[in-house]
Amino acid sequence: MNAELVAWAAASALFSIGTAFLLLRRQLVAMVVGIELMVNAANILIVFHAVRRADPQGLAVALLALAAAAAEVVVGFALILSMRNDENEAPESSHLRELSG
Repeated sequence: MNAELVAWAAASALFSIGTAFLLLRRQLVAMVVGIELMVNAANILIVFHAVRRADPQGLAVALLALAAAAAEVVVGFALILSMRNDENEAPESSHLRELSG
């Protein structure tokens, strides 16, 4: 098989799965995973074409995109955990306020 066909097929499959996760799932974690699959699909094509053209700048772009995606995941999961903690702490904090007067 042609290497370009394999790269495009893998990227298309990952992007489609990521889109399905993003559109069909209600959980925030699954939506973040879907976005990351879509970013990784784009990175596959960037790396493939950079290697094919022997372009180190393309590899640098892919590395920067990977770092940005990692930062996005950290911030996204922190927000999700913060929202979940707020939901769990709200009844307890209101109960403590009632007890204090």
